[in-house]
Amino acid sequence: MTQKSANLLVRNGVVYDHHGDTDHPAIADILVAGSAIAAVERDLAGKLESGVYSGPGAGGPPAEIIDATGKLVVPGFFNGHYHSHDVLMKGAYETLPLDIWLLHATPPSYPRRSRDELRARTMLGAWECIRSGITTTQDLVTLAPIDPDDVEVVLDAYDEIGIRVVCALQFADLPGIESVPYWNELIPKQHHALLSGGVTPVANNVDLVDLVEAEYHRHKDRYARVTWGLGPSGPERCSPGHLERVAELSDRYDLPVYTHIYEGKYMALNARLNYPEHGGSLINLLGSIGLLNAKLNLAHSVWLLPSEIERLAETGANVACNPVGNLKTRSGVAPFRQLMDAGVNIALGSDNCSCGDAQNMYQAMKMFACLTGVSDPEPGPPSAPDALWAATMAGARGAGMEETVGAIKPGMKADFSIVDLSDPSFIPLNSIARQLVYTEAGRGVETVVIDGRVVMQDRKMKTFDEAALKREIEDIMVTLRRDMDDVATKVAAIYDDLLSAYRRTWAQDVGINRYVGHGKL
Repeated sequence: MTQKSANLLVRNGVVYDHHGDTDHPAIADILVAGSAIAAVERDLAGKLESGVYSGPGAGGPPAEIIDATGKLVVPGFFNGHYHSHDVLMKGAYETLPLDIWLLHATPPSYPRRSRDELRARTMLGAWECIRSGITTTQDLVTLAPIDPDDVEVVLDAYDEIGIRVVCALQFADLPGIESVPYWNELIPKQHHALLSGGVTPVANNVDLVDLVEAEYHRHKDRYARVTWGLGPSGPERCSPGHLERVAELSDRYDLPVYTHIYEGKYMALNARLNYPEHGGSLINLLGSIGLLNAKLNLAHSVWLLPSEIERLAETGANVACNPVGNLKTRSGVAPFRQLMDAGVNIALGSDNCSCGDAQNMYQAMKMFACLTGVSDPEPGPPSAPDALWAATMAGARGAGMEETVGAIKPGMKADFSIVDLSDPSFIPLNSIARQLVYTEAGRGVETVVIDGRVVMQDRKMKTFDEAALKREIEDIMVTLRRDMDDVATKVAAIYDDLLSAYRRTWAQDVGINRYVGHGKL
């Protein structure tokens, strides 16, 4: 049987290898056959022409050749925590405490969105991801309500643009007001409907776990680049019965679980006040239910106790840190050094566009590597190579995809970006890893390959019309801005009460502090 020729050859690029020389990686060619990397070798072009190479993709000349001379080939980034619902709200807010920001930006505060808006915001968020070298994103998809036709709009948009996605529909069965200390006491009852927080059933006859399972079965084999996870919003927003059913589904279908944990101090205080039978620990709660394992991914993980960090390490659970969004929502600095010292797998995420404002893993990597400067005075990790590992392989491991994405190796998916080394960020070239993490901001990314397909070349998307999407968004924003103003007006009416609850939380001792200067108010 005649072997098919490769669809892509990337020639003469500097290829980043996690286990090689991260300061000055070797030059190599990358041969892509179908959706996978067939070979990574020096002078593959010559070997193909002479017939010396006879491996996958050797049936003839490659369909497309990219000359990467003077350029760097980087493994595709894995955005380990992201929500696509507020992409159109980037730049909309100054820094706000987490629990107050949530009321401004989350779908339950808004009227149901049009499907044109759902498609446009999904496309825009994916475009921004790709533009900065993100080839896989974990979208904790937040829809209010969760409508099967709306889910299809989101997944079709991802399929059209060509990015790889781990989709987890976010859901909860407890009212948001119950998850934030002092809201019930301090917020006037006529405003309680605004205090949502989670994605709860819109009617008593809707079982969200059943709905999520049905959506998994409906779509699990339909899209080449979509895989599935389960998305309980947070352990304090889900009843034990709900979480037990999530654990059962995760085991039955071998699905990763994505949830929020200890993003803000109020979540730690909630645990201390409401879960005494678990020692005031949400980690212990998850352990008692059977969710604490290598398929669990805990977004944020800022307010973890030392004993909880040790338990995560013992059970193989993963965290997905979001340092940029945590700073903007005044949530504190996650214990990166302690997590690393314990051996916990740490992925990185860019989180929401209305709190982190940018789907940019370069920003996340720099913050991850640098923020220990205000939490750990002793020199040490995380290093620049640690940050690159967290931005690629660690997220893949949490999704059960470490054999598929995150590195440039034969047999893995052809997901990578090509970065221009003539950019000032790399002049002079002292260390590829350090200059990627500390100097580059994403502007050097010029070409992105996902699943063996060139989706962006010379900084222009090849899978959709950029100008047309911009025009669509201009029209959509007329309605969205009006709705944002309405929500802002409602939140302003209870702002003083929200601030009182926030300050009362800060008066409490939860056993740890994640702020410089003791977090004094």
